Amino acid sequence: MAQIKIYGLKSSLAEKASSLSSAIHSAVVEALAYPPDKKFHRFIGLEKSEFIFPPDRGDNYTIIEISMFEGRSTEAKKALIHLLFANIAREAEIEPHSVEITIFETPKQNWGIRGMCGDELALGYKVNV
Repeated sequence: MAQIKIYGLKSSLAEKASSLSSAIHSAVVEALAYPPDKKFHRFIGLEKSEFIFPPDRGDNYTIIEISMFEGRSTEAKKALIHLLFANIAREAEIEPHSVEITIFETPKQNWGIRGMCGDELALGYKVNV
């Protein structure tokens, strides 16, 4: 399971949401062997007064927070981060300097999904990649 929040200036996210979503999802599918039909993205657009960051990041500054089940290898998580930077630069035209990524991992039993605890679900895909 992976839930993804994308933060940025409201005006920039409105323009780039589709390309960002595509870039992020393809990286998650490739790096984590994630099912292509599982896509959980939330775009959180903020006004300039609500989103404070250094001027060298520019108006396309984007923060990506990924919440997922624990169990992925260090190699898989590093591959994900590298793919995110590359895909976002290519598809959304946001340079890596203006993107920050954080991965939050939690035990499956700390998730509630479809009326069940995450450790009780039959996922249909591997988490330990």
